Amino acid sequence: MFERSDETLIKKALNGKKSAWVTLVKRYESGIYNYAYRMVNNPDDAKDLMQDIFIAVFRNLPTFRGESPFKGWLFKIAHYRCIEFYRKKRPLQSIDDAPEQADESDGMCLETSMSDGQQHTELHLAMQKLPFNQKLLVEMKFFQHFTFEEIAQQLGISTNTAKSRLYSALSKLKDFLEVEDVAA
Repeated sequence: MFERSDETLIKKALNGKKSAWVTLVKRYESGIYNYAYRMVNNPDDAKDLMQDIFIAVFRNLPTFRGESPFKGWLFKIAHYRCIEFYRKKRPLQSIDDAPEQADESDGMCLETSMSDGQQHTELHLAMQKLPFNQKLLVEMKFFQHFTFEEIAQQLGISTNTAKSRLYSALSKLKDFLEVEDVAA
């Protein structure tokens, strides 16, 4: 059985076919939820954000021109909704100054972070210590698998800036994880 392309589903959804819209949502709901959860670190807020993101996508679907992949457009909307979330939740606080969570778990190796559930949790907790913009770059590159060019386009920065910010974030993550490893 073949899978319908995003473009086909979008056309059908725009023509009023509800099942096409539902298929699009089901295709991306897990990725959007996980993205929101990693950005806000609260499952209830992540569910609310996911719903808000899909409402925004539905309202703006007629403006999707198809010049870039739908996934990139969708995650750009998700990015802006996460920024709005932080601004509403912490109106007097910079996005980069979002509070860090204390991590009392054991350290781990960054290269094997996804191989074990415990290590995944430790990486998630370490990511919460990063400033929002750095956490966003790690999310986009390693969890959403965007290229540096796609990241740069979505964030309105150069490819080299995206790379340098990501490497800075990875260096901080490594430091966070090594400190936890030494403390253990």
